[in-house]
Amino acid sequence: MSIGAAATGSLVIHSARLVDQGTVTEDAWVRIEDGLVVERGTGRTWAEADEIVDAAEAAGADAVLTPGFIDIHGHGGAGASFDDGADAIRTARALHRDHGTTRAVVSLVTAPLDDLARRVAEIADLRETDADILGSHLEGPFLDPAHHGAHEPTLLRAPTPADVARLLDAGRGTIRQVTIAPELPGGLDAVRLVVEAGAAAAVGHTSADADMAVAAFEAGASILTHAFNAMPGIHHRAPGPVLAAAADHRVVLEAIADDVHLDPRVVRLLFDSAPGRVALITDAMAAAGSADGHYDLGAVSVTVRDGIARADDTGSIAGSTLTQDVALRKAVAAGVALVDTVRALTETPARAIGLAERLGHLAPGYVGDAVLLDAQLHVVRVWTGDRP
Repeated sequence: MSIGAAATGSLVIHSARLVDQGTVTEDAWVRIEDGLVVERGTGRTWAEADEIVDAAEAAGADAVLTPGFIDIHGHGGAGASFDDGADAIRTARALHRDHGTTRAVVSLVTAPLDDLARRVAEIADLRETDADILGSHLEGPFLDPAHHGAHEPTLLRAPTPADVARLLDAGRGTIRQVTIAPELPGGLDAVRLVVEAGAAAAVGHTSADADMAVAAFEAGASILTHAFNAMPGIHHRAPGPVLAAAADHRVVLEAIADDVHLDPRVVRLLFDSAPGRVALITDAMAAAGSADGHYDLGAVSVTVRDGIARADDTGSIAGSTLTQDVALRKAVAAGVALVDTVRALTETPARAIGLAERLGHLAPGYVGDAVLLDAQLHVVRVWTGDRP
């Protein structure tokens, strides 16, 4: 595997199956100059460049070229947790970048308010220096104790305007997403505050029924945090938040395609029910890319066995050990079309966090993030382009 640095000069990648914008283009080429896509075409019509990569030569016959993957919900990797500061974030990001994730939102688990304010401020600083960091995601503390998952229940709290404002202010405009259980006291008002601040409000870790979920979406929530997980499921007389989200064209549904959080048939169901609105996330914790053993996920002690992370005290699934290239292969194996799976790793997550005009496509004017895969969808090379 070869990882490209932020692009300078000119780069042409040719002789690839380009999967982008819902289509497959055979024998395609893409030209990137100084980190931005400037042109693309087919055949041998490309002009000379500082670097020329023959995709078929580098990755074999039927090599696949896609935009860079975007993970809007992950917690770490390579033995490092995103909650532990800049060095840990960079360590984990290097692991995920090797697996095609060129940009990521840094997700934080529930912690005391002071700690969360400090952490989102640190990520705001990191956003200024590390172009692959898109901002932060507060997955807590405004969650339902009955669906706490791997979050420490004693640290959960109902959202007050002052607490929400404090965290948003600490993030200095870099908080991309806040997960909220909307049925909590003040929950719908918190959704409105988050959206007014320019971030995406997400429904998750919730006991909300379908009506409450609809109320949250009407208030501006636009993401369903890891659909089916830590929320009521689908019952024939109680459809729950998943069907409410699937029925609302404004809502993106996160999905963890690791065959642990969701059965492959459920992954296929999500794509069929909400076409173009599924974002494949990792929800990865520190053990991604590392060995089984004991880890900390915020205030929760976790044991990873056979690649499955569970909280020691409750046995709840505690994040994943997933990378997005594995999610790609598992979704395709579940019967999801390749073009739809790639969209769920690129275009859809970019749109979910308000960056669709710069990220998620290999088209002129977009950031030159690209992933070259072999015919079996294993990553061969990764390029990271300009700052979005």
